[in-house]
Amino acid sequence: MTLPWGIALAAAAVLGAIIGSFLGAVLVRLPEGRSVVRGRSACDGCGKALTVAELVPVLSWAIQRGKCRTCGVSIGGGQLACELGGAAIGIGALLWARTDLALAAMMLGWQLLLLGLLDLRHLWLPRVLVGWLAISGFMVVIARAISEGTLDPLLVSSSGGALGYLLFWGIARFYLKARGREGMGSGDPPLMGAIGVWVGPLGVVEVMLGASIVGILAAIVMLVSKRSIAADTALPLGTCLAATAWPVFLLQGLG
Repeated sequence: MTLPWGIALAAAAVLGAIIGSFLGAVLVRLPEGRSVVRGRSACDGCGKALTVAELVPVLSWAIQRGKCRTCGVSIGGGQLACELGGAAIGIGALLWARTDLALAAMMLGWQLLLLGLLDLRHLWLPRVLVGWLAISGFMVVIARAISEGTLDPLLVSSSGGALGYLLFWGIARFYLKARGREGMGSGDPPLMGAIGVWVGPLGVVEVMLGASIVGILAAIVMLVSKRSIAADTALPLGTCLAATAWPVFLLQGLG
């Protein structure tokens, strides 16, 4: 039975917000070396275990005005960004992805959301999460290859992954030799490779161009806000790649 369109969008938004709430916890716990699956959710300020009412995505943050009801410590915008971002990805996947790619688009979007925020906040792209991004991409492609009865999707995906990784690895090596210092994070080539699995060789080029534009816009914003930018200023390239890869994947599905 097909759900009415409005109910389907609402369900996707709720599911996305719930997953986004979990991603918000991962965003805080993972950099601290804490388990992301064990232990009850608690305030990071006073340690009080959160009630069910305090765990309702978006609404609880709004009602509590972004603060713990017990100690008043700010919950932080990262949690809200994850919940709203997760909901937006759920809705966007239904609105703009092909019907047979909607679930895959959600999976990709939620993973990129977490990776993008981790790089933005900590300049860190955990290899295990990047690995899962690649694995999930291959799972989607294998299912598509079986459905279509051809290995073409798998070949395109594999070549995209190889191209994405080798391009960024080559750029990083060239910069190191030319300048004598690292110019790219060690997690960026694997991330571009994992993204390549999802978008293929042409998508790799499109993501690189899009990420460059996003990076330039970010630099302009920093200049306008009077933040100093030097040759060694660290910019979260992974965030730019994540922000670009999802719309590229959606546009490919519409092509």
